[in-house]
Amino acid sequence: MKFRLAAFADEASQNIDEQIKTMKNNGIELLEIRGVDGTNIADITISKAKEVRSRLDDAGLSVWSLGSPYGKISLSDDFDKHLDLFKHGIELCDILGTKHIRLFSFYDAEGRFDDVADRLSKFTEAAKGTDIILCHENEKGIYGDVAPRCLEIHREFPEIKAVFDPANFIQSGQDTLEAWKLLNPYVEYMHIKDALPDGAVVPAGKGSGNLPYLLNEYSGEVLTIEPHLTVFQGLEMLEQDDKSKVGIYSYPDPLTAFKAASDALKDLIKQQ
Repeated sequence: MKFRLAAFADEASQNIDEQIKTMKNNGIELLEIRGVDGTNIADITISKAKEVRSRLDDAGLSVWSLGSPYGKISLSDDFDKHLDLFKHGIELCDILGTKHIRLFSFYDAEGRFDDVADRLSKFTEAAKGTDIILCHENEKGIYGDVAPRCLEIHREFPEIKAVFDPANFIQSGQDTLEAWKLLNPYVEYMHIKDALPDGAVVPAGKGSGNLPYLLNEYSGEVLTIEPHLTVFQGLEMLEQDDKSKVGIYSYPDPLTAFKAASDALKDLIKQQ
């Protein structure tokens, strides 16, 4: 396999031991760590981080990125408190053994690039002197939700790299091929999530994200599986005719959805 696979394993289970088991069962060696035993990664303690690191080491697994919520607040929210949380995240990175932090560029920020840049500069200043790579994800509704505004961020802060998420671009009305042309030089890694034109998330290669093309063009090493697939509780109880009404890509439980997302990416990779 030409790529190393990471995953948001908290979509399979919030329990860290179950996340580890799921990763092993699906042949995934890297964790983009986001939820730990019901707690967001930004809020776990130093002692909890040490415990998680020990469990991952014992399993032969590693943390690829801190799947943090940094920057996923409004510009009107208390940024000083948020910055303290970010500085705690830098400590967590050292303990967990990762060099990447996924972050965002703030809600309620349309037309306010100077305010966005001011806050991002405080993130970059706090990370200065470390070997941590800050990676901006194109999330729907934040300042950098479409490619031109993402480009504005990367040009202002070349030290901030890109997490390229095809489904998020689709949900923001952004063509992924146009986005790739603009952002390819800044891409550190990709989130593997595909979507239909209406925004519904589907397995990789089943949507409008141009995943086969992007994987062929991508020169990075790591791909993070982010399933976001529909888990329909009680699906197994429906008659076959009724199942068709909940959509083609609906799953009875998170483990099944996670495996479907993992298998879809592996199938695409085999086709490369």
